Parts: sequence; C-alpha cells; structure tokens
Amino acid sequence: MKPKILFEDNHIIVVLKPPNMLTQGDRTGDDNLLDYLKAYIKVKYEKPGNVFVGLVHRMDRPVGGLLVFARTSKAASRLAKQVKDRTIDREYICICKGNPPSQFTLRDFLYKDREENKVCLVPSYLRKGKEAILHARTIRYIDDSALVAIRLETGRGHQIRAQMSGNGFPLLGDMRYGDMNEKGQIALWGIRLGFLHPITQQKMIFFSAPKFDGFWQNYWRDIEGLEGNWPVISPQYPYRGRA
Repeated sequence: MKPKILFEDNHIIVVLKPPNMLTQGDRTGDDNLLDYLKAYIKVKYEKPGNVFVGLVHRMDRPVGGLLVFARTSKAASRLAKQVKDRTIDREYICICKGNPPSQFTLRDFLYKDREENKVCLVPSYLRKGKEAILHARTIRYIDDSALVAIRLETGRGHQIRAQMSGNGFPLLGDMRYGDMNEKGQIALWGIRLGFLHPITQQKMIFFSAPKFDGFWQNYWRDIEGLEGNWPVISPQYPYRGRA
C-alpha cells in the first residue's frame, strides 16, 4: 500500500499513511513518508533544489491513517501552534482486548525507554514522565474485545498503545504492548483529522476508514457508520488512569 494524497494546495498536504511506513526517517534507513512527499512535490511541480515539507505531527510506524504536512514555513508554524494549543482534532479507532467502559478518559504520565523503544506509565511524582491524555468512547463489544473511538488531547509517541495497555486494554496485534498474537500490524487507525487551514482559517475535516480486512472485518458496519455520525467524545468524563 502506497501513501495516498487526499488534499493539497500551496500551503498544506493531507495524506493517508499506510501501516508499517515510517512518518520520518530514522537510523534504519527505511522508506518514510516525509521523504516520499518531498520527492512527490519535487517531481510534480518540477522544483529545483531542496523541497520544504514541514512535519506537523507523527504516527507510529505500525499505524495507518491521516496526517497533515506543511508546504511552507508559515503554514508549519501555524499548524504547530494548533498542536501546542491542543486545537487540532486527531481521532482514532482501535480494537482492544477486554471490555473497557462505555466512555472514559485516560490521564497518565509516560516515560520512553529509548534503548527498548518502548513507553511505560510512571507515577507523576517521579517527574520524568510526560503527561498524556486521551478521551474515548466504546462503539461495540464483541466477546472479549471492543471497538473504541479515541480523541487525543496530547500527542505522545506510542500514547494510545501504551495508555490502553497500561490500563488493562492492549490493542490487538500489538506485540510490543501486550498482545502475544502476531498479526503483522496493529488494530489502530487514524480515522479523522480536523484543523483550521493555516492561511484561510477554513475548518478542514478529513475522514478515511481502514481497509475491509484483518482486524476490522467484524466491526466494519460500525466503522462505516462513523463518517456521518462521528461520536462526540467529551473531555468532561471523570478521569480513569494514574494521576
């Protein structure tokens, strides 16, 4: 699966990242989305020299879904402010083990072990963790698993995976955070993205469901129904998680 360009103008580019592709390059040297977009713009618009593409937010390698990139430094700065101010909407669906509450908020403190490339939950008093908050609503339960819609308030690396696992609901297929059944990818998808256009200030909303295969088949009818009826995930629910 190749990246899919959903929208582009002179200021931004919105793309569907396939699972198992890096958002940006790392020491592995594997293909990454940032370099892909630079090459795409260079060829399409016959740009000489280096091409600017600004990274606004990231997505873990095994995860697929929607990302926005900036095409100018001004757009990058304004989108970065939306991320900092927590006004950009990043919404995901996942399938987790167990039966989580019908609606819940997780507030934890995350610490990344760089040698293990793994994030763990730590008590707030240690002062080495970064605050992570997500809001969620369970869409459907099937046996001992559930389809959950999640809205990120913060955007930490491995946040959804670490928080869900640390609170007793590991994602299907996620070997790193508690599922022992290897699936080739994990049951997590960036399904909806909303932000203000950095130049026009128009509200931009994008929705893209995962492919009808693998983990998602049993929940496909529910996923299809989300586009026109996205569940409003309120931040007012009582916190569940470590403070």
